[in-house]
Amino acid sequence: MLTLIAVTTIGIVRVRNLFAVAVLTSIYSFLMASVMLVLDAVDVALTEASVGAGIGTVLLLGTLYLTKTEEARPVHSVALPLFVAVGTAAILIWGVSATPPFGAADSPVQLAGPDYIQRSIAETGIANVVSSVLASYRGFDTLGETVVIFTAGIAILMLLKRAAPPGAGGKD
Repeated sequence: MLTLIAVTTIGIVRVRNLFAVAVLTSIYSFLMASVMLVLDAVDVALTEASVGAGIGTVLLLGTLYLTKTEEARPVHSVALPLFVAVGTAAILIWGVSATPPFGAADSPVQLAGPDYIQRSIAETGIANVVSSVLASYRGFDTLGETVVIFTAGIAILMLLKRAAPPGAGGKD
């Protein structure tokens, strides 16, 4: 799976036809959704499949409809973007280097679940534990996700809205 993701990423970077990039980006989103499914993060997998592969692909194809389909040659060198990408990767790798091994029984994530189940009803007053975590403990995160999806929907509507030709409105 990771090999397919790497090959797709290389394809996205190397291809100059933007329609092919849109298709490869959709494939990449489906592959990432599959990875999230394997990691038992079904909610993240559904979001990645619907937003990444669904809305993202529609947005890219709508943009291509209104613009050119071939990428213009860059006017600057690739040194700065490469430096930024390598620097970002180094910071991310350094940031996760101190995390516990995947699936470790003593990791903070494993220890937090029973605590949420025990305290959520008393602290939030919400009978459903999943709803209490999403609405109360992770309220700002859920609000942020909702804003992102709403903004993507508005952007798609604005992008795909076509101006009416002159004189088509009835009154001249």
